[in-house]
Amino acid sequence: MATSKSPIKYLKPGKFCIIDGEPSKVTSMVTSSSGKHGGSKARLEAVGIFDGKKRSIVKPADTEIDVPIVEKKTGQVVAITGSNAQLMDLESYETFEVPIPDEMKDIIIQGAEIAYWIIMDRKMLIGAK
Repeated sequence: MATSKSPIKYLKPGKFCIIDGEPSKVTSMVTSSSGKHGGSKARLEAVGIFDGKKRSIVKPADTEIDVPIVEKKTGQVVAITGSNAQLMDLESYETFEVPIPDEMKDIIIQGAEIAYWIIMDRKMLIGAK
């Protein structure tokens, strides 16, 4: 599980973070100004990358949160079986199956080169290369 740490106040919409053990994409980030007796607070809202669930946390803005390290790779589609695609990594020649997102069903064809990401030991398709 490849992660790093970042203060919540530096996360912006479009960045990734880990909330409740699930990698999520930040949709909004609001910080309140520091008060007379305390530091500023940050409200972070995100959507799970793999499950699509909305998540939110409220913590002090200086609190560090885990951020997943995203590996960007390319593979070739070896076979398509139902809603899954079998890919072969173009560097290691490893083969594996990943689910095909609904918006990519028309793009993915056998023999095509596809970009994919590895996030926390899980793989997801991104698009045609």
